[in-house]
Amino acid sequence: MSEKVRTRFAPSPTGYMHIGNLRSALYGYLFAMKEKGEFILRIEDTDQNRYVDGATQIIYDTLADAGISYSEGPDKGGPYGPYLQSERKEIYMEYAKKLIEKGAAYYCFCTPERLASMKDTSVADSNGVTRYDKHCLSLTKEEVEANLKAGIPFVIRQNIPPEGKGTYHDMVFGDVTVDYKDMEDGILIKSDGMPTYNFANVVDDHLMHINYVIRGVEYLSSTPKYNLMYDAFGWERPHYMHLSPVMKDAQHKLSKRNGDASYQDLVAKGYVKEAILNYIALLGWAPKDNSEKMTLAEMVEKFSVDGLSKSPSIYDEAKLRWLSGEYMKELSDEEFKKRAQPFFEQSKAYGKYDEDLLVKLLKSRIEIFGEIPAKIDFLEEYDAFDPSLYDNKKQKCNKEVAKAILPKLYEAMKGWEDYSNAALYEALVAFAAAEGVKNGQVLWCLRIAITGASVTPGGASEMAELLGKQRCLDRLQRAISALS
Repeated sequence: MSEKVRTRFAPSPTGYMHIGNLRSALYGYLFAMKEKGEFILRIEDTDQNRYVDGATQIIYDTLADAGISYSEGPDKGGPYGPYLQSERKEIYMEYAKKLIEKGAAYYCFCTPERLASMKDTSVADSNGVTRYDKHCLSLTKEEVEANLKAGIPFVIRQNIPPEGKGTYHDMVFGDVTVDYKDMEDGILIKSDGMPTYNFANVVDDHLMHINYVIRGVEYLSSTPKYNLMYDAFGWERPHYMHLSPVMKDAQHKLSKRNGDASYQDLVAKGYVKEAILNYIALLGWAPKDNSEKMTLAEMVEKFSVDGLSKSPSIYDEAKLRWLSGEYMKELSDEEFKKRAQPFFEQSKAYGKYDEDLLVKLLKSRIEIFGEIPAKIDFLEEYDAFDPSLYDNKKQKCNKEVAKAILPKLYEAMKGWEDYSNAALYEALVAFAAAEGVKNGQVLWCLRIAITGASVTPGGASEMAELLGKQRCLDRLQRAISALS
């Protein structure tokens, strides 16, 4: 590409970073980095009704945590700022007036009451939705000036041609054509002087030299509106890359408004953050080598537009869990312990057991850090349990087998001093041989007896090592009494 690629991520600060939003940011970043270009951040905060305090900081924090860096933005500055739309109000009005001079926009003084009444009087379009009737387009220049002088509230609307078609090429969907008759004269400047997205994105993308616009497919049919403005100003149109939606199921799109998963939610649940980003990359894009597990640098290297899908992607949390587990296994013990600390602190067993030993047991047995409390709470929670837990057909074990084995095992374990995993396992196998029973029967019965849990992060000898000699013996004694 001869021109230097400049892409942008332009979120609205309306809450947490939704998965679909983060994917748009990621693809914009990957494409720019692949082409040795620049990726910038712009905050579209002109809709004050939806603005959420602190949401802008969430955007900064999320991108930083995910490793998606930008060269220009509200918190970094740059040659084309300000990068907060709320600080660019005068710029939009200036360009809106230029569009009016060119006949591509006009003042509209219609009252809310007239607009509401149109739903009863105007002819519905083919979708059964009413639209603005261009009433104020017919106002003379003198009438407009008189209304402005009188302080009558107004908006500025785009003047869409009544006939013709708008055609452009999308890098994912190919050529797209929309009839102008299917478009409404949308508002560019609201009555409070703030721009709508439909206007601000055009002005800002041009002034910030954005030449590759990457956004959701919901804007596919709106883009001819934007191109009319580019053409009216005499500006070069950008290249467009529209992204297929991310769905929660076949009928419903993932949505921030519906409370669906955000990046912060997933991190809070304990997913490995590199796995989250990796999985999001695969929601609508497939690398040519069909890789599933990739670092951010590898994603940059492998990214290509022809790998983007036109079809919606279904968000599959089971696959995300699996991918998180794969990343989990590769963490060093030290890094695992650092990231797991907040989840260890949620457990009733926190601070009472050897965390290094817990790390070794858990790292290969969990997929998300959020599993930790449930995996180790049994260390502190030991109450009466259902003796059916001893039932295991594979090990030929049941309550009666446990009743026969556990008293003898208790007597043997009283004399053992080395309670390390390896020594315990060896001693338990020797005990089974001496008693003429299967290894699995001894190991299963002991694990159930000392944990009272059907699922534990390790076998009998590992759990006994964690508990230590005295706790093992105390729990064994209680389990034997319960079987009597």
